[in-house]
Amino acid sequence: MKKIILTLLFSSFVTASYSQYHNKKVSGPNAGSFESEEAPKVVTKKTEKNFSAYITDENPDNKVRDLQRKFFDYDLGKQHQGEKSHSIQMEMKNGLLSATYNDDGKLTGIIENYKNVKLPNVVVHTILQKFPKWEIVNDTFLYVQEDGHVVKKQYHIKIKKENEVRKLTVHANGELLEEAE
Repeated sequence: MKKIILTLLFSSFVTASYSQYHNKKVSGPNAGSFESEEAPKVVTKKTEKNFSAYITDENPDNKVRDLQRKFFDYDLGKQHQGEKSHSIQMEMKNGLLSATYNDDGKLTGIIENYKNVKLPNVVVHTILQKFPKWEIVNDTFLYVQEDGHVVKKQYHIKIKKENEVRKLTVHANGELLEEAE
């Protein structure tokens, strides 16, 4: 009798815990959609003997993320076997992703360059805070990675107020790096 009571008590506890875990509701504008925050920061994939590291970017522009996903899904295969190094390029309207691999198939470098993308909120906030009443005319996002390390991740932005134009370089975290007139 004691075993039956303990078994029933244990099974009811497990059932209650399981249902609470799986019945969590997600609310808000992003409910039910996959967001980049859920993706791992470093994505690796095996190519022949080595692992290649591609540090994903949390860019708010869907077109940029789509090209990055397309690159990650690209299969090198054995088509470049025996070459000293090789590169691939993927293009989209207003954007380019170029990757270089060594002879073992290891990813050695990535350059991404996109024009007129959706800017991160922190970048827009920095510009509006430091340059009130200015408007963003155009922007370029530059992302460079070498041997698994991010070398550059910045926005080159042109702003305008009446007849005055300025060029800014802003890091992806919102830090203003350079201002040129």
